[in-house]
Amino acid sequence: MNFSNKNILVTGASSGIGYSLVKKLAAEKCNLALAARREEILDELAGQLKNTGSKIIAFPCDVTIKEEVKRTIDEIVNQFGSIDLAILNSGVSTRSPINFYNSDDAKKIFDVNVIGLVNCLEALLPYYIKNRKGIIAGVSSLADGRGFPKSGFYCASKAAASLILESVRIELAEHNVKVITVKPGFVKTPMTGKNDFKMPFLMDVEKAAQIIMDGIKKEKRIIQFPLPTVLGAKILKMLPDSIFDLIAKRT
Repeated sequence: MNFSNKNILVTGASSGIGYSLVKKLAAEKCNLALAARREEILDELAGQLKNTGSKIIAFPCDVTIKEEVKRTIDEIVNQFGSIDLAILNSGVSTRSPINFYNSDDAKKIFDVNVIGLVNCLEALLPYYIKNRKGIIAGVSSLADGRGFPKSGFYCASKAAASLILESVRIELAEHNVKVITVKPGFVKTPMTGKNDFKMPFLMDVEKAAQIIMDGIKKEKRIIQFPLPTVLGAKILKMLPDSIFDLIAKRT
């Protein structure tokens, strides 16, 4: 995929991977729709990039609110004419140790990471199916394979996201629409900055954004990185539960 002159939506554009993707995409001279809850950050980012040659419009949007998502997608299509690439990147994470187990934390994570993704897909699919072209790239995680201690809500939400993306990928193939699942390992962002444990192979966010862009250009089904974490996740997924339990307790 060539990004030049394409109409591109990025959700979760106000921070982390989404923020870095927007800055890199702006250099490709495309039309960018930035969506996130924090309007002031979106406006500031759009202002920083106004001389890049890309058309950039900020759309304040909470992906957990279905009507807001539908209204935002409609407005983007109205202004740009179409959406060639939707990067669904909104996500949150909260640690969930058993001594602070709280259903409110679970709801917050699932509302954004799962329902937010579904809300975006629901609004986007009619456009993609009608136009019979385009790419949807959804950001999941390499944490989607096992229930890591103190991260059960997050792992479960990303497992759900990966399976939802896989399901629509198969169905959309006959409509000439491609779906990409992005599975990062640990990336240095404000979200991971709250973690109180050692994060192996922690990657710079700019490098992560470039890997994602390169993978989208190649239209890969799955973009996953870094390689050591990818291999580790595959091994952990195949391990018997008893061995996984021992490793997880020690780490």
